[in-house]
Amino acid sequence: MTSAVIGRAARVGGAERVLGEAEVREFVGAQLAGLDLDGRSVCVLVPDATRTCPLPLLVGAVHEALHGRVSRLTVLIALGTHGAMSAEALDAHVGVHPDTQVINHEWWKPSTFADLGTIPSARIEELSGGRMHGDVPVLLNRAVVEHDVAIVVGPVLPHEVVGMSGGNKYFFPGVAGQQIIDVSHWLGALITSAEIIGTTDLTPVRALINDGAALIPAETYAFCVVTAEMADDPDVPGLAEGDRSSALHSVSFGDCVASWASAAEISAATHVTYLERPVHRVLSIVPAMYDEIWTGAKGFYKVEPVVADGGEVILYAPHITEIATSHPQIHEIGYHCRDYFVKQWERFEHIHWGVLAHSTHLRGAGSYDAETGVEQLRVRVTLATGIPEEVCRAVNLGYRDPATIDLAAFTADPDTMVVPRAGEVLFRLR
Repeated sequence: MTSAVIGRAARVGGAERVLGEAEVREFVGAQLAGLDLDGRSVCVLVPDATRTCPLPLLVGAVHEALHGRVSRLTVLIALGTHGAMSAEALDAHVGVHPDTQVINHEWWKPSTFADLGTIPSARIEELSGGRMHGDVPVLLNRAVVEHDVAIVVGPVLPHEVVGMSGGNKYFFPGVAGQQIIDVSHWLGALITSAEIIGTTDLTPVRALINDGAALIPAETYAFCVVTAEMADDPDVPGLAEGDRSSALHSVSFGDCVASWASAAEISAATHVTYLERPVHRVLSIVPAMYDEIWTGAKGFYKVEPVVADGGEVILYAPHITEIATSHPQIHEIGYHCRDYFVKQWERFEHIHWGVLAHSTHLRGAGSYDAETGVEQLRVRVTLATGIPEEVCRAVNLGYRDPATIDLAAFTADPDTMVVPRAGEVLFRLR
């Protein structure tokens, strides 16, 4: 096994290869063997089911390396504000490991959180270029605080809010309180998804997240992985029939900043597809792991940069029947461009800023004239889902009966780009 040292992060694998399970287990074991963890408590933060990642393999390797060494091992699901996973879903998601507690981040309970302090208004003004102000309380799931060591285990992918996901993002917003979630997402929305998505540099949102993470009293580390987007292949070890989530390009380990940067480099080389010219229409086939538009909207975020002005993105997801069960405010405000909210701030400042951000991310670029009340949007967004037409229209989105979607015809259409399993690979113009 070969590994490269990137700053303070060790890495195995790379953009041009796929790791075998034995390599992954060996690397995880070797990295954890080098940490002073004997007799200490460890909290492992992992994504929920809206991220492609071979968690049974990774969590299993961590458990194998730590079981019998540590005093307590807890796996915490970084839900952000997504819905909780059932006990059965958790077993399938991370595997069953002896003497290990697996818990949801119960973001809806005030008792979940510990107060780590405050990010001052001056810093918020600096990061936002003067567009935002106010102190931000830093609340974090107390399970992190009540363990000696916290280890992030999860993928790095192009992301609409922070640039590249992963690393410290598993703390904020993964297991954080509402205010820092709202501030971080609205900061990203002000910059706009199209501007920030896929950026491997230190974005203002990433800087805010790192500021919050600096207040965590536990030692923090991260295994940042980059998944391989593969067709089913019986020759690839670990790939069960129909499974596209068990292969990895790379695993990086170190502090949460260095390991993230190491993985972001690989993700930028493997999860971004470049086109020579814009496309008029995109049919994004939204996979089953996204069960609401709240998460299924990633099928829009990842393709928006390549859609021509006046073009259309169709989110094809017959299995989705809800906009966002945990965020009913989206039905109150609908989907609009950033300036629609910014130029009518007194109407909308009471709405959770994370909801406002989601709205702008799915509606994409546009303009709003406050004098005429006219909103002009660059791209049409159409839902071909199980959501009724009247609901789609009410939130300012287009509707198409999913039964009318002929995949073969769309694939043959030169004006249409069909994206299978949309939501994780980013498309950009050269």
